[in-house]
Amino acid sequence: MALSIDELRNKVAEMTQQGLNTQQIADELSISQRTVIWLNSGAAEEEHPDDVRIGWRTIGARPNRIDAIGAIMADIVLEEEELGVDTVVGISLNGILFANSIANHIDADVAIFRSVSEEGDGHLSNKYGNVAGRKVVVVDDVLSSGETMRKTIKTLQEEGADVALSVVMVNKTEENAIGGVPLRGLIRTVRV
Repeated sequence: MALSIDELRNKVAEMTQQGLNTQQIADELSISQRTVIWLNSGAAEEEHPDDVRIGWRTIGARPNRIDAIGAIMADIVLEEEELGVDTVVGISLNGILFANSIANHIDADVAIFRSVSEEGDGHLSNKYGNVAGRKVVVVDDVLSSGETMRKTIKTLQEEGADVALSVVMVNKTEENAIGGVPLRGLIRTVRV
């Protein structure tokens, strides 16, 4: 569903009132945190940050479609055979389903990284796979500024993981690496 700027402002205000933080709102709307902050500020349209809203509900609503995208992502991971990935880390919320699918396709463990705080670096869920001493690939749906991926990679490395690759469905940057880790996107959007 395409939303106008005013509709997005209202949606962001509603989500803020529900207690969601900037990161969570950005995840829900597939926009950058900078755009969420701008929408909340009420600043003039001329001052907007460069961003593209990615709507992928048609994919996300059906498990078989998630798995089809996951199979493509898994193929990218396997393309880098020398990586020897044994754990797939999904960034919450939207990277989790893709991580499960990839892990299933490449017979790897799955771990979940919770990126829920605006100031903090997030944390690993202790209910899933361990990353210490493991070679991992990090997965998310959309890379906007790269900040969430950067924080995730840093935290995983501090936990003892060898982060070999990052994979996203949509890369909204011109970056080919994040924090020294190769970045592969199925689709790249660049504003012209």
